[in-house]
Amino acid sequence: MVPFLNQDTPFPDPPTALSEPNGLLAAGADLSPERLLLAYRQGIFPWFGANEPILWWCPDPRMVLYPEQFEPSRSLRKTLRNGSYEVRVDFNFAAVIEACAAPREGQSGTWIQPDMVEGYCQLHRLGHAHSFETWIDNQLVGGLYGVAVGGIFFGESMFARVSDASKIAFSHLVAHLRLHDFKLLDCQFHTAHLATLKAREIPRHTFLNEIARYRDRPLSPGPWSLHENAARDTPWQSLSHLDTQGQ
Repeated sequence: MVPFLNQDTPFPDPPTALSEPNGLLAAGADLSPERLLLAYRQGIFPWFGANEPILWWCPDPRMVLYPEQFEPSRSLRKTLRNGSYEVRVDFNFAAVIEACAAPREGQSGTWIQPDMVEGYCQLHRLGHAHSFETWIDNQLVGGLYGVAVGGIFFGESMFARVSDASKIAFSHLVAHLRLHDFKLLDCQFHTAHLATLKAREIPRHTFLNEIARYRDRPLSPGPWSLHENAARDTPWQSLSHLDTQGQ
């Protein structure tokens, strides 16, 4: 049995999460901005289906990406160079999360319930949740969203309506995190797609140590914007230039 939380109940210690299902820690409480930020500061995230209570998770192992270790593949570099897309940040957060909530091919439902949408839109309005968006011909074709706490970005979900659209947004996110000295990108669970983007699994205790180390770094809430050169350069061209200048 997992504990059922009331609005004022603190989270259990993350290492007490179940091993089956992997990482289930607690149920209940709410999706207020205060509760969500408290969860992320402890490495916990909500994930539940329709007609289920709010379920809170902290799996072991944890899928993460260290921004400084990411290198796009040759094919992705070619896509990033072709310039037929535009990346916008925090331009239409609601549209991104609604697109992520839409059922995927072969699925009948979604884990992003209406109260999840509202909870994260509130976090966005408060300047804690952010979206990276791929646009082609003024149409939203891919993107992702997540939550920033200190020096950590907690990725939540991504979607693509055309090939590589989510990878484009992801690449610009990682470039932004590197430019602003973020230390960790949380990807939650292992997927083959994330593995192709150089994410890897680490033990939960290592992940929790990283959270404790970086969550209190100064970070002012508010909307994000792309680096000034991002409109004409790929993020990796911009980063290469900045790295050279700093040597």
